[in-house]
Amino acid sequence: LLAGISVVLLAGVTVAVAGAIGFIGLMVPHITRRLVGEDYRIVLPVTAVIGGLLLTYADVLARFIAYPYESPVGIVTSLLGAPFFLVLARRQMKGGLR
Repeated sequence: LLAGISVVLLAGVTVAVAGAIGFIGLMVPHITRRLVGEDYRIVLPVTAVIGGLLLTYADVLARFIAYPYESPVGIVTSLLGAPFFLVLARRQMKGGLR
């Protein structure tokens, strides 16, 4: 319980300090491990690439949401990150990640 509360608080602080873009750094490692496995020699470089691609696509999408005006990229990353963490928390409560 204490570890879970600590993780939630640390995630909240990360998003508060870095803005909603911090969701990228919190989501991408989970996504990468599901794609390539648990070997961190592979996970770390693939995480960097996927994180960059996800942020690039989020920025492009943010630019086209309310064209000709630009929307903050944080809106797109929040729309992706919040549901992701709800699903992740729900899986954790049901007995572990699958």
